[in-house]
Amino acid sequence: MAGPAFRAAAVRVRTPATSANLGPGFDALGLSLGLYDDVVVRVADSGLNIDIAGEGSETLPRDESHLLVRSLRTAFDLLGGQPRGLEIVCANRIPHGRGLGSSSAAIVSAVVAARAVTIGGDARLDDAALLELATEIEGHPDNVAPCLLGGFTIAWMESGAGRAIRLDAAPSVVPVVFVPSKPVLTEMARGLLPRTVPHVDAAANAGRAALLVEALTRRPELLLPATEDRIHQEYRAPAMPESAALVERLRADGVPAMISGAGPTVLALVEDGAADKVARLAGEGWAANRLALDADGASVLPLGSYPD
Repeated sequence: MAGPAFRAAAVRVRTPATSANLGPGFDALGLSLGLYDDVVVRVADSGLNIDIAGEGSETLPRDESHLLVRSLRTAFDLLGGQPRGLEIVCANRIPHGRGLGSSSAAIVSAVVAARAVTIGGDARLDDAALLELATEIEGHPDNVAPCLLGGFTIAWMESGAGRAIRLDAAPSVVPVVFVPSKPVLTEMARGLLPRTVPHVDAAANAGRAALLVEALTRRPELLLPATEDRIHQEYRAPAMPESAALVERLRADGVPAMISGAGPTVLALVEDGAADKVARLAGEGWAANRLALDADGASVLPLGSYPD
């Protein structure tokens, strides 16, 4: 394969926040949310220059160790070769370490941008290959799938590769996120999970996950029972007691609430008319935001002005 040629113009990629698990759908179900990071990538004559605004601007590295850069390098290798230099501008809005898919957004931004800036990139790396690559970098497909595809996704591993299908969530469903001030490391939250769970709990989760597909796409009135979980949230509660307590309180009030991903953000899936009221229920210490459902997933946008 001949080495790739690159576009002179920069490309802008917008990627959504995501929530994985959605209660019972551990490592399988995901939802794309209307909160976005923007990344602008331009091939330069030499070097690496990274500008970061917003989330992580004071803590993220600005060198080859940045997850976005590492993911770009991996994608360029698959596309046939590395560019001489890179200029990258990041406008980050997705909170880091909160269970809203910030790492998946970085990975997906990178692989989509690498393909877009490479002439003939679509032919070298199709959509299925993008999902496989993003899954390989992330380690699991539950967040990268909705980030790439948008909507409500069911993801799985097959022969070592990430696979997913996309469904449309019912338009009356409104995600409300309650974001705490302190993060929880995904590795820590995952480390609290037992190696095995009781058969009765696994069976209960299988039924609830199947019900959740129906509830989230066609019958939102079933979301409360459909979001019941027995195999991960209880075990992770010691790492995020305030989040666990908020989920319990909201569910006792009839609100379909769950831990978003590995936490500590709490996600509620409510009917449109109740969203504003639910957003006021958390009290002090939480940033409550009513979000839209994202239908598009990762998008290559016109540059226009710089990321807003």
